[in-house]
Amino acid sequence: MKKNRSQLYIASLLGIIISLGVGFFSSIVTREAIPTWYNELSKPFFSPPNWLFAPVWTLLYTLMGIALGRVWYFGRKHRWGKTALYHFGAQLVFNGLWSLLFFGLKNPLLALIIIFILWVLIERTIFWFRLVDKKSAFMLYPYLAWVSFATILNLSIVYLN
Repeated sequence: MKKNRSQLYIASLLGIIISLGVGFFSSIVTREAIPTWYNELSKPFFSPPNWLFAPVWTLLYTLMGIALGRVWYFGRKHRWGKTALYHFGAQLVFNGLWSLLFFGLKNPLLALIIIFILWVLIERTIFWFRLVDKKSAFMLYPYLAWVSFATILNLSIVYLN
């Protein structure tokens, strides 16, 4: 029993490292653009303060990592485990791609297309995670909610600029 629990913890730790790693690389591009380009954009009244993004994303990447670790661990014995992991990987790629397009290339319109795809991939990831481990699926709902908000914010920025 203890060996199984430690394997679950190791899988979750690796999941957190992977998720935070993507977040870290995304933040490199983001940090450079926020004080300059992003601050000059017209933003809607509901745009959160810049300082809020880092703690929210850190929490979300941590939850994503724990969920990934749990599905990685429990999915070894589940027929849909690999499918769930493939969907997670795809949404993680689009997550990083959005930051690169929005902040790196300063292209909110192209980023909007990517965030729509990202939203669908997150929803599909939740679906597949739920088949493997329901707790993991629930851990992704705050991420889906935040990306839903980010989609509206992205759309508003495209409209206003």
